[in-house]
Amino acid sequence: MPNFQCGLEVWIANPRISDSWGRCALLCNQASVTRNFEPAWNVAQRLLGSRLHALFGPQHGFYGTAQDNMIETGHVSTAEFKVPIYSLYSETRQPTPEMLGKVDTLIIDLQIVGCRIYTWKSTIAACLRAAVRDGKRVVVLDRPNPVGGTVLEGRVLDMDATSFVGEFPIPMRHGLTAGEAARFFNQTIGAQLEVVALEGWSPESCWETLQRPWVLTSPNLPTMDSVHVYPGLVILEGTNISEGRGTGLPFQFIGAPYIKRSGDLVARVCSLLGLPAGNHPPGLFLRHASFEPTSGKWMKRVCAGIQVHVVDPKKIRSFDFAVALVRACIELSDGDFAWKDAPYEYDLVTLPMKLIIGSQNADKKFLADDFSVQDPFWNEGLESFATKAQEILLYRRATGLLS
Repeated sequence: MPNFQCGLEVWIANPRISDSWGRCALLCNQASVTRNFEPAWNVAQRLLGSRLHALFGPQHGFYGTAQDNMIETGHVSTAEFKVPIYSLYSETRQPTPEMLGKVDTLIIDLQIVGCRIYTWKSTIAACLRAAVRDGKRVVVLDRPNPVGGTVLEGRVLDMDATSFVGEFPIPMRHGLTAGEAARFFNQTIGAQLEVVALEGWSPESCWETLQRPWVLTSPNLPTMDSVHVYPGLVILEGTNISEGRGTGLPFQFIGAPYIKRSGDLVARVCSLLGLPAGNHPPGLFLRHASFEPTSGKWMKRVCAGIQVHVVDPKKIRSFDFAVALVRACIELSDGDFAWKDAPYEYDLVTLPMKLIIGSQNADKKFLADDFSVQDPFWNEGLESFATKAQEILLYRRATGLLS
């Protein structure tokens, strides 16, 4: 899509659209760049001048350096900027009245990854709530859903399983852009919201068609291969299965010391997915692999498992694959499989897997004698979400939101 423009680039091409924004702050990070890698903060300084009064950063920090969940970053002042940089993953996860005191409009430019389990959507919602509280405007410079805007996967979040990685009833793979997600949240929040829409984006496409490199949004999503499988493999965060943190290929290396033979793991995953022997999950190749994490789960222990290779992004259904993968590891673990204990994203009590799947019954479903990947439980609520989301979509889906 050589004619594609993200919201930031649309603003550059039409700088007068910010004339009515007054005094501004900008929420962004190192992935908020143009096609030519110009950072959003440079654009804001150039187009706003003295009207730029503050910068904000999400989880992982303004420069994307913090590695893991619940690793907070502080507020900073640097010689590079004449305005403060506030962290929204610190002692506060919502802009305070003092932070917005000199601001009329909070501009948001964040590249989301298409998965419910990502704190930035909660940060966007927190900014909308702060805007209502303080009478401010929010402008979202839209960015595309990198895994496309037509496929939904994973059950819609139950409202008794909310957390900072899931506040609203959306599926694991939700199909929304950053601006559409903000509009969905704002149905219940009611902030003054404006979205600078994408130009030349097809919801049927994925990132590879945009003809621009992927800039890592966070340290453990460094490549598009990791992003394509993240809406499924993120559920490994709720287990003692390594998702590859502490290796050069997070969310691509998968395994544990208690997996004895990679071939058995691949065979059982494919069997649970109903695939003939010798086949692989759609869009993926599961290569037998061993690895040794340098940090995180199983640090300095050799893990047997797989490397997940993306061969056709449009065919990937990562959630079903990941559900089968967890069940296969349970069966092959000889009792060494375990759930990760709380805390998880500031919930100090609830089993993380329940928060990740979005149901208080998640662990029981994985362990059930009649377990099936085809159980409606795993994709409950998708049709109703697809219908409700029609109210806020900014870009026409030729095949609908549920395909």
